Amino acid sequence: MRRSDKEITDRSEIDDILGRASICHLGLNDRGECYVVPVNYGYDGSCLYVHSAREGRKIDILRADKRLSFTVYTDLHMQESDKACSFTMKYKSVMGRGMATLIDDPALKEDALRIIMRHYSQEEFSFDPARVDKIVIIKIEIQGMTGKKSI
Repeated sequence: MRRSDKEITDRSEIDDILGRASICHLGLNDRGECYVVPVNYGYDGSCLYVHSAREGRKIDILRADKRLSFTVYTDLHMQESDKACSFTMKYKSVMGRGMATLIDDPALKEDALRIIMRHYSQEEFSFDPARVDKIVIIKIEIQGMTGKKSI
């Protein structure tokens, strides 16, 4: 990282960002073309979980190439200035890379859905088997990540 003064090295702070961010942007490799898609997600301390329709571009790409990157961010605030090009964004972010596995087992999908729902709500939910059958879970095994902040 070029700006080591902005690097987050404390794993608990990285976990906090992953636990508080609302959206995760996945970066996928579509036969040499970049494809970035925002998704809702859950985090269990070692993996990210994303639900998806069974078909579509994102799933087609992941079937061909399981490698991906991801970015989440929190605490966004624009710091304005009275000088041109002196505005700056305040933030905390995590960028990482990993390998995706598509999960189709109903029990494992429900476990992942609970992780995703806990990310956004404290309520416990039950899942309609017919709806669970219509989705696939993308499990992202994190292979590396870095944190950065400008606060």
